[in-house]
Amino acid sequence: MKYKFDQTSIKGSKMLTKAYSTSFSLGIRFLASRFHNPIYAIYGYVRLADEIVDSFHGYNQEKMLQELRQDTIQAISEGISINPVIHAFQEIVNQYHIEWELIDTFLTSMQMDLSKQQYNQQEYEVYILGSAEVVGLMCLRVFMEGNNEEYEKLKPYAMKLGSALQKINFLRDLNADQHALGRQYFPQLLNGQFTEAVKQEIEADIEADFELGYQGIKMLPKDARFGVYVAYIYYSKLLNKITQIPATVIMQERVRISDQRKYALFCSSLFRHSFNLL
Repeated sequence: MKYKFDQTSIKGSKMLTKAYSTSFSLGIRFLASRFHNPIYAIYGYVRLADEIVDSFHGYNQEKMLQELRQDTIQAISEGISINPVIHAFQEIVNQYHIEWELIDTFLTSMQMDLSKQQYNQQEYEVYILGSAEVVGLMCLRVFMEGNNEEYEKLKPYAMKLGSALQKINFLRDLNADQHALGRQYFPQLLNGQFTEAVKQEIEADIEADFELGYQGIKMLPKDARFGVYVAYIYYSKLLNKITQIPATVIMQERVRISDQRKYALFCSSLFRHSFNLL
């Protein structure tokens, strides 16, 4: 009867995804159906780790993160976990042969969030690698369905796309990260203020990542391409909105795209995808 537990576990990861990210949930809906549960499982696990370091204040976060690491190792080895989110994740790790190196790199970046408050350039790159780029590679493993040659070809593009999305999140959440969590990710802020010049430098860096990521999207298999493209369009519009807002305002409020606007973006994305206009 383990089938019922398998189904319940993936439902938990799906609920986590929908509760925390409407944009990713929308993108997942437009992947081929066979990719839905695997991507929900990956995002649910990533969200669980993120919550430990971002939200569980007043608890022993260090201990909880270490327990998550050990429970993940054991679950992957044994093919089961009594934690539904970890259980759903290990099934996908084992099915698609996701390397432990990717998971370990991700958890290392989560560990950094428990001690680092300001990041220099090297630390920033390490953090981006673990918190975003390797997550993109986990998803790419799913999309490639065992085709290692295609995986290696698309690997640098997936990493750049993940990097761009994370950096946009940093810009969007600049106020909350700095004032609520005491974190300052961008190395440009290490010895200075968030000026218009600094903002434009960060935006240019993101746009360069985005351009490479977009080239990779066009090379994805058709069954994966549209869902990833929807996420790309949403984040590109979010970045565009951020570029039009003064640095002083970004430091005071979180930039958002309304749900109505998100669905309008989906409609235009569907048109472009249907007519091979990507």
